[in-house]
Amino acid sequence: MTSIPTKILARQHEITTEFLRLVAEHVADIVAGRAAEMFEIRDFAGQLCIHPTHLSNTLKLTTGQPPCAFFEARIMDAARQLLRDTNRPVADIAANLTYDPSNFTKFFKRFEGCTPKHYREQIWSSRRVATAEIRTI
Repeated sequence: MTSIPTKILARQHEITTEFLRLVAEHVADIVAGRAAEMFEIRDFAGQLCIHPTHLSNTLKLTTGQPPCAFFEARIMDAARQLLRDTNRPVADIAANLTYDPSNFTKFFKRFEGCTPKHYREQIWSSRRVATAEIRTI
């Protein structure tokens, strides 16, 4: 087996790190309302001045995961936080994350195993139980 030169490995990790930073920034911009459209993987590749296939291959090599896995995970983290920490309707959260409500529900359910509404109800229910337990102690 041929070893990969250190310089190439360093560049691959640099691309991976920079991609993860760009994803985090973009999702934060979406949540804050500073960006109106959700990027696609090719947009991130463009910001990194590399081809989308090279970005995908690099991430798969360095992490074992495709780029969309990291992007979707960040979006899900933001969605969970918004559902937990705000009273905003699910449709507003979906729009904030650049989804229509139906597609947001499908997306959320695919990763979380339940609808956004059910997720929120579970979280709030557990908070009420925890609060009630604190009061009774």
